Amino acid sequence: MEAAQRLSRFIASHRGLTVLSGAGCSTESGIPDYRDDDGNWKHRQPMRYAAFVGDVANRRRYWAQSYSGWQRVATAKPNPAHLALTRLERGGYVSSVVTQNVDQLHQQAGSRNVIDLHGVLHRVCCLSCSSVVPRDALQTRLHEANPRWRATVAGHAPDGDARLSRQDVASFVVPDCAECGGILKPDVVFFGESVPKDRVREVHRRVQKSDALLVVGSSLMVFSGLRFVQSASKSGKPIAIVNRGVTRADELATQKISGNCTDILPKAAALLCC
Repeated sequence: MEAAQRLSRFIASHRGLTVLSGAGCSTESGIPDYRDDDGNWKHRQPMRYAAFVGDVANRRRYWAQSYSGWQRVATAKPNPAHLALTRLERGGYVSSVVTQNVDQLHQQAGSRNVIDLHGVLHRVCCLSCSSVVPRDALQTRLHEANPRWRATVAGHAPDGDARLSRQDVASFVVPDCAECGGILKPDVVFFGESVPKDRVREVHRRVQKSDALLVVGSSLMVFSGLRFVQSASKSGKPIAIVNRGVTRADELATQKISGNCTDILPKAAALLCC
């Protein structure tokens, strides 16, 4: 309870927080995270943008794994951490949530002011004509293109990525864009791809406008999230980090609270939002 009390005091002293959330916020919803408590990879590193666009075999592997793992994301439900942040927003403590996750669970939980920093898996875009379709619609097309395809799932990785054998992947058929025949890509920022500049600017604006920054469930090992913590620190804004393990910004934190955000956040919210 001490961790929750420390967090509640921080939040109460800095109303109008911007929250930066990471994969640790969604693990209890059944979506695996990327790294262990020491910041090391727990799974094979995700596919990089250049590998996806540059090789049809890589795209086949990506979409076969996504096809097999999609329901894990599509049916995921918000957990107590998501619900606690919604409660804090409604209580006037949180002004906006910037999430590195691509699962839309913050929106499902009821948070209204959310920026999906890395996009969302629930949309698919064409790299040629820029058309956008729902992920469920592509799931139907993938099923129609592979009516007799079966694969054994060896495990699950972050972002709906199932682990399959090379033999299973080799026979998978990937449809092109129905509009122009271009390459279809999930509407997310791949590793090695840049976050859109206007999105980055908007996050910086919100961080600078807020009273403080709260990081929950992120190791901050990638620069796309770390830069906002660095910016807040340079501006003299208080920073609290709630994470189960180490982060790249521990030395910048006004308060570092080690623990599971799905346990600490609901208790802190209960103390503040009676």
